[in-house]
Parts: sequence; structure tokens; C-alpha cells
Amino acid sequence: MRRACALAALQLCAASAPSAAIELSDGRYAMGTVLEITLETRDGDGGRALLARLYATAERLDRLLTLYEPTSQLVRLNAQAGKGPQAVDPDLARVLSESVAFAQRTRGSFDVTVGPLVALWRAAGERGAVPTPEELAQARSLVGVDGVRVASPTSAELVRAGAAVDLGGVAKGYALDRMAEQLRAAGAADALLSFGQSSLWALGAPPGHDGWRILVRRPEGGYAGVATLRDRAVSVSGSLGQWTEIAGRRYGHVIDPRSGRPLERAALAVVLAPTAAEAEALSKALLILGADEGLALLGSEPGREGLRVEADGSMHATSGWQAATRFEAERRP
Repeated sequence: MRRACALAALQLCAASAPSAAIELSDGRYAMGTVLEITLETRDGDGGRALLARLYATAERLDRLLTLYEPTSQLVRLNAQAGKGPQAVDPDLARVLSESVAFAQRTRGSFDVTVGPLVALWRAAGERGAVPTPEELAQARSLVGVDGVRVASPTSAELVRAGAAVDLGGVAKGYALDRMAEQLRAAGAADALLSFGQSSLWALGAPPGHDGWRILVRRPEGGYAGVATLRDRAVSVSGSLGQWTEIAGRRYGHVIDPRSGRPLERAALAVVLAPTAAEAEALSKALLILGADEGLALLGSEPGREGLRVEADGSMHATSGWQAATRFEAERRP
């Protein structure tokens, strides 16, 4: 029996084979989207209890890291920018530390301090006019992870007054990493976590199969092919997954922190990495840096692989992508 889970950015497909294992699957709203979990277990009651703990973890991290709840610690930290160190939850301190490291490794193409630029372009879309050079320069002056200081596991500081951290490009991956740790601690070897149709953890494989299969879409519609994944974290990012039109031009939701401008060219990036948070950061970097520089960055570090799909359907991948995914490209007519 073959079961398919249809998703917007990609489609997850897993086959069920005769086995003593029980497959538990659930989907709940969290972090502004749907978190889908499929778990292979031989203990139904224990598996359901584990699913409940996983969703509780996602909900707790959502309350901590969101920008859409006025009482979240991230909102409070942003409000205190320029006012010295602030007491923070260890998870917020940890994701900030990881994000600073990701920014340094990606040559500034991924940067969680992009918050002022996100706000600037959101306002530009609402008024229907691109930011002025002066507005852009002012917002850019507040961006840079050199202005983030994590003094201890319970203390963090935004040095520049007016600075703002936006964890939308990494929070779901961070949450998946914490849930993957819970699964391993519980002895659950085979599970698929899909967060927001863009960040995934593929642990083990469905019974009788070598891995979990994902169907990768093309930026312009249709499918690029199928990848088979086992014990891999995956991120899928599209430059124009969300966009705003200003004066007849489309501006995507992914902003290059270095120039301060949104991406305008349609492309899709799929990245495999040891953690889901890292995969998220690297998939944005692959979009922003472009195929040559982005894939060279991935190829320079073992265990990181990537595929970039252009609007015209052409694909560029790291040298180890095929071996890591057994990618089956879709044949186009």
C-alpha cells in the first residue's frame, strides 16, 4: 500500500510494507504552519505519548521565538536592543549563538539581524513604493551579527539600538533539531518530521525501504524529481515562495542582508546538513549567493549537499548530491 502526503513546496512519499511496526501520523498547527510527524513504533501508547511531547516542544519554542506574540522572549529582546544584556531562555541563547556562526560561515548571506530590512520592505509593499536610498542605508546600518552578543546560556544582548532579530529563517529547523533529540533519546529510530513544508528531519526509514522519499518541485511548477533520504536534515527554500509587487516588479521574501534588497529571480534551493537549523541557513545562502558560490560553499564542508533549481528548470548540484540522495530527475517532455 502506498501512501502520499501532499505538500506545497514538496511532497513526501513513503511506502508502508508488512511489518510488526505501527505507523502513527499526525499534523498540527505550530509556528505559523503545519507540523507533520510520522513515527514508526511497536508501542502504540508509548508512540502517541511521544508524539504529544514532540508537539509540546514545538509549541513551547514557538511561544519563545515568535515575532507574532508581544510577550515572546524574542520580542522582548528586540525591544531592549541597545540597553545591555538581557536574561533569556537557554534555547533562545542557543539559537542566537548558532545563527551567529551560520552568518559567519555563509559570508553574511544568512543573517538573523535582518529584522529592520524585513520591516522596511514590508512597509514598502504596503505603501506601494520601494525604499529610498536613505531608508535602505539606515536599515542596513542596523544589520550584522557583530551586534549580537551571547554572554552565557541565559544572557544575550543586541548592541545596536533599533536592531531586531528575525528567526523566521531558522526557528523551524531549530525546533526540529530539538524534536529529533527527543526521538533519539526515546529510542525511536524511524520517523519523518516535516515542518512548514520546508524544513524536514528524515530519521531512519519506513519498514522495508531504504529511506524516506521526497518529491521536489520546480520554482515554476511541476516536479524536478525524487530524493531518498535517511538520517538527514533537509531544508527547501524558494526565493519567490512569497512575494510583493511594487510598481510592476515582484520582490521576494528572502532578503540579501548585504545589499538590503529582496531577491527577484525565481529559484529553489534544497540543502542537506547534519542539523535542520544549519540546513535552513545554508538553503537561504544558496539562494542568495547563487549556484556557483553557493554550491562551492556547501561542497567545502563534508556532510553538506545541495541542489539549486532555476526557473527555466535547469539544475545545479554539489558533487555529492547524487550519492547522498539517489536523486531521480523527472524527465521533461
